[in-house]
Amino acid sequence: MSLQPRFRDDQLPHIVRKLLLELGEDVDREGLVDTPERVAVSLRDLTDGYGKDASDAIGDVLFEQQYDEMVLVKDIQFYSLCEHHLLPFFGVCHVGYVPRGKVVGLSKLPRVVDIYAHRLQLQERLTREIAEALQTTLDPIGVAVVIEARHLCMEMRGVEKPGSDTVTSTMLGAFKDDPRTRAEFLELIRPRG
Repeated sequence: MSLQPRFRDDQLPHIVRKLLLELGEDVDREGLVDTPERVAVSLRDLTDGYGKDASDAIGDVLFEQQYDEMVLVKDIQFYSLCEHHLLPFFGVCHVGYVPRGKVVGLSKLPRVVDIYAHRLQLQERLTREIAEALQTTLDPIGVAVVIEARHLCMEMRGVEKPGSDTVTSTMLGAFKDDPRTRAEFLELIRPRG
């Protein structure tokens, strides 16, 4: 049974089929017959963050709350595709913010991470996009985002160094301007052992 593409006139399965042929594969063998459609569906799912932004994830789920201490959701697991090799990178994202009279539903923060992770990305840009989107959407006193990730483009090819972590951060508002706020955030996300 052949899988049906999600998009009318989707050229992606044809492109994947051509790619397989260019690699020297027999696209009519049993294991590859449905691969072009499966890869097309997979790529569409992995890049479904295009055309969305933080306001799509947050909507109107901002609650009036006089709370001026840090809110932190840490260890948000994510995956993305590196824009240079189309290979996965994955890890955890830590998001903190200091509210300015409004808090957001906690589940909305991982949704914002997913919107930006589900695009072809660079980890550095992903980190900044999440922070800037939250700063714009929530208007908090400050936002901090730290991402720790493993890149298969570095582990499977090129330098071939498995297990290497890449860490990026973006600090805005109070997290950038106040060393105590930044230090508290970094202490809270530190692995406990």
